Amino acid sequence: MVDMDLSQPPFTLLDDSGRERVVRGVDLLYFNRGEIILDAGQPGEFVYIIHKGEVAELDPHAPSDQARIAHYTAGDLFGAISILKGSSRYRFKVEQESLCYAMPKTLFEHLCDDYPAFADFFQRGLAQKTRLLAERRAESGVNMAGFMLARVSACMRAPLIVEATTSIAAAVNRLNESHADSLLVGKDGRFGVVTKTDLLNALVMEGATQARPVVTIAHFELVSAAPDQYLFEALVQMTRHQVARVVVVEQDRPVGVVELTDVLSHFSSRSYMVSLELEQADDLEALARASARLPELVQALMAQGIKLRFVMDLLAALNGRIVDKAYQLLVAPRYRAQSCLLVMGSEGRGEQILKTDQDNALIVTDDSDWPDREIAMQRFTETLYTLGYPPCPGNIMVSNPAWVDSESGWRRTIARWVERRDGASLMNLAIMLDARGVAGDTRLLDRVREHLFASCSHDELLLSYFARAALHFAAPLTLFGTLKTPRHGIDIKKGGIFPIVHGVRTLALECRINETSTLARLAALAEQGRLEADFAADLGEALALFIELRLKQQLAQLDGRQNSDEPNLVVVQSLSSLERDLLRQALHIVKDFQQRLTHRFHLEY
Repeated sequence: MVDMDLSQPPFTLLDDSGRERVVRGVDLLYFNRGEIILDAGQPGEFVYIIHKGEVAELDPHAPSDQARIAHYTAGDLFGAISILKGSSRYRFKVEQESLCYAMPKTLFEHLCDDYPAFADFFQRGLAQKTRLLAERRAESGVNMAGFMLARVSACMRAPLIVEATTSIAAAVNRLNESHADSLLVGKDGRFGVVTKTDLLNALVMEGATQARPVVTIAHFELVSAAPDQYLFEALVQMTRHQVARVVVVEQDRPVGVVELTDVLSHFSSRSYMVSLELEQADDLEALARASARLPELVQALMAQGIKLRFVMDLLAALNGRIVDKAYQLLVAPRYRAQSCLLVMGSEGRGEQILKTDQDNALIVTDDSDWPDREIAMQRFTETLYTLGYPPCPGNIMVSNPAWVDSESGWRRTIARWVERRDGASLMNLAIMLDARGVAGDTRLLDRVREHLFASCSHDELLLSYFARAALHFAAPLTLFGTLKTPRHGIDIKKGGIFPIVHGVRTLALECRINETSTLARLAALAEQGRLEADFAADLGEALALFIELRLKQQLAQLDGRQNSDEPNLVVVQSLSSLERDLLRQALHIVKDFQQRLTHRFHLEY
């Protein structure tokens, strides 16, 4: 019997009996440097798990500088695909003297037959393997069902629907009888929502008669969800749109309503408490207390294995509410109505989980009359600092007059950036592309963005200049396609995150996609046929992996477990075998994406 580490996938997909069969069935083999373990075209007879040493996977038909497909070190597994396919497509050559556990073909096939999940592992792509990694990280005894598995359908109540001719008095009676907080009104195939608060305001504040049709006070811009969506996503919708309920819609018909109180009663979490604390904050001191709890919330969600995309969506919504609340507390309603506050950078894309530097700007109407605007914006910047958002080192903030202008002024500025096409101008265009309106009249941003698209989307030379930045940082892979392993770590932001974010941003500019998040842009690009759906999915999973590895570094700094003050550096040697495998695959996807951008925008010249 040999001593093997079976604590990593795919062996975690076996039960104790299956792992015992592996331990009893493998042999330990020694290979010299330069020896061919498995050659192209050769039928597979063993699955190899490296105990010590290094093995290269080579394509013998490719040019020598492109022959290396992959690199395997201690804990890595190879040879399974050659058994499943009947023969090996590539050559496996020893680069450093190696000791490998060899699992016979018959044992591997029997395990595949007896354990379907084990067999499926070898057919999975990056997206599926990253989901497996997330599941493994959550195997700490924490019950994830409340977050990951609860669907909207499990929490919704039947909708209370009335006719358009129903009077306010009749609507109140229906609400009292059903003990509901809201009802839906149907009119011309559309549905509007009316809450108890709407009814109270109509009767008391507006002096409406009880006989008035309830449809006249209904809100027809519904915040909706599908029955099979995660309940967690419904919370994000409520937070982002500042509502206490979502209407559940299926085939364009309302089939239910989910109230915030329903969600709270379904399961308890810090996220809901922070959401409620934010909504109840009526001064800057209360807002600061709620804002200070966000790092704790991030740690709790990640510890429970919540999918990173959900965490990013929720934190983007919560950060947006914090900034919006601060703006409401500091800026008078008349000035809010004639302005749009933007957040930009990773905050605008909704990809910043922990608080980052301020990146914001302001658009005001052309006829705006705001005499003390500069003083108000300076006060706003200082307030955000007290809420935990440090000043931007590049001074991209509303306290800088260069980032505050009228709608027509922003149009002129964008035209100037497009004409200049220098490094600073292209960077500013990228920043504005990621802008998201969080307070005031967001229609101002819609019109400015449309002008930006009209100025840039058909300008091939500008797009070429713009795309070039995605190639500034090469993926941290060696010439042989293996992970670089510097002692201080690889820069995951430069080598992984930025090329995807900026490359996707470039394609979104060309295709005039209004979404600002990279994941949403990828979905839109796939829908338009601009990227293959599978490749777009792999790019999204690669980005999520990079962000998660970076987040682990940031959380370690918060806990005092990380001495380095550079959260972008990931030490490859500290990763598990599966994490290294995923990171290598993800970086090759980045490299492939950069090559696609090179060909599309003619960057090879």
